[in-house]
Amino acid sequence: MTDPFTSRPGVVADDDGVILHTGAPAIEQRRLEDGAAIAPRADRAVVAVSGDDRRSWLDSITSQAVGSLQPGESTELLVLDPHGRVEHAAAVIADGSTLWLIVDRGDAAPLARWLTMMRFRAQVEIAVRDDLGVVGAMRGGDAADRLAAAAISPDGAPVVWVDPWPDVTAGGWQYADAAEHPGAGYRWIEGVVDAEGAASLAELDIAGSLAVDALRIAAWRPRWATEVDERLIPHEADWLRTAVHLNKGCYRGQETVAKVHNLGHPPRRLVMLHLDGSDSVLPEKGDVVLVGDDEAGAVTSAARHHDLGPIALALVARRTPGDVDLVVAHGEARIAASQEIIVPADAGRTAEVPRLTRLSRRKQAQAPAAPMEANGNV
Repeated sequence: MTDPFTSRPGVVADDDGVILHTGAPAIEQRRLEDGAAIAPRADRAVVAVSGDDRRSWLDSITSQAVGSLQPGESTELLVLDPHGRVEHAAAVIADGSTLWLIVDRGDAAPLARWLTMMRFRAQVEIAVRDDLGVVGAMRGGDAADRLAAAAISPDGAPVVWVDPWPDVTAGGWQYADAAEHPGAGYRWIEGVVDAEGAASLAELDIAGSLAVDALRIAAWRPRWATEVDERLIPHEADWLRTAVHLNKGCYRGQETVAKVHNLGHPPRRLVMLHLDGSDSVLPEKGDVVLVGDDEAGAVTSAARHHDLGPIALALVARRTPGDVDLVVAHGEARIAASQEIIVPADAGRTAEVPRLTRLSRRKQAQAPAAPMEANGNV
């Protein structure tokens, strides 16, 4: 799709056409928060799933209950491997004939390939829609209204995804133990637009990806492109709250989801880091997080927030003490960091499993035999 945004004066974009900023990232954050700016998302892509079986089929192979999703409704889903690790993540919007999946661009082709392999006899069609783009905004302002008017509406309702974060959706579970979740004011939406719709938004104020990421990190919101690695399970990022339905039928990886949630603890936990900004150095994804000289985990994403200053999300080992200061190794630099716990170390193990008293062999021998039922079962 032709991008009408990158040619505007002051826009700074990377080699992939992702707008980084328009000259003042902090101001862009405030404008975005106030609902007065849009955020073109060249780093996002659209996958369309159509066909009569689209809802029941997608319900059977992903973490979320989408079988009864009605036109205009939004949700979020994950595709897990057999061991419960996150492989793909998608925002989902339903209309009368299609489930629209909005994904990080690097995941669009891999997700579409996997979905195609999983069709078997299901009446579904999967297509990556390169003719469409994605634009984000915050609800509650003129920018959101303009975006809804610009979004495609093949069945009469605009294709606009309403991010459920940080609410706990039906069948979900919250691990974060915050009196007031910092994402309470995070009212993110993303609209699917064609070339004409994008052009109708071209004169609005623009916020770049630096502003978008800063607000996302401050809201503790995980993302496929940053928080997902080869080991991530949804519990570690508090992703059960919006992307997993714990009471739906079986799907790939469901056994691990249930075991960790009911009987165990996630091996890592997501934290937000408040970084020392005295050296104006910002860590990058993959930078090692240290406790003293010991490696505790790694940074997943970082940004400069207009109010909080330099912040980051990191995945650290569950046993990393929650009351110690951390250090981030960025090349030769060492950045002091205080941690704000998102997923507590005792997350999981929610099932009240009674402990059985172990009898000695002598007591077992003395115990009376259990009565037999009429059918012969104990």
